[in-house]
Amino acid sequence: MNRNIPSPKIRALAQRLLAYEDSAANPSAAHMPAVFCVSEKLRHPLSTLAGNSGFRSLLARALTLAKAQNPRLAQCNVKPDGSLEGLGTEEQDAEAGVTLIAQLLELLVTFIGEGLVMNLVLDSWPNFTGITSTEKRDHDPTR
Repeated sequence: MNRNIPSPKIRALAQRLLAYEDSAANPSAAHMPAVFCVSEKLRHPLSTLAGNSGFRSLLARALTLAKAQNPRLAQCNVKPDGSLEGLGTEEQDAEAGVTLIAQLLELLVTFIGEGLVMNLVLDSWPNFTGITSTEKRDHDPTR
């Protein structure tokens, strides 16, 4: 398997997170692509863990890997504050968003492990039901 391609499990998680954010009834984020919302929700805990420059570096690396897989990301950049810019709201950009978030999650799995990534997702999205009970059980920190 190519190490630069996220696992199917991580890609599916990225799709579910983006769909969840896309369907969330948050009027202030209604004009933002779901990929921006997911990235922003991950920025706070990851900046606490790795610092602002650490988060920015991680997101920039994920973007570099994602650009190799999806040319729609060619205009996307990570701004100095760690936020994203350059991705439109078109339907075609949804797949580009999945590619980028999957790369980010896969990098996190590489650095901190799948269990901590699942905990991070559940902490960032407390009402998210896109993680199966098996995934929750497998990554229960109390076990």
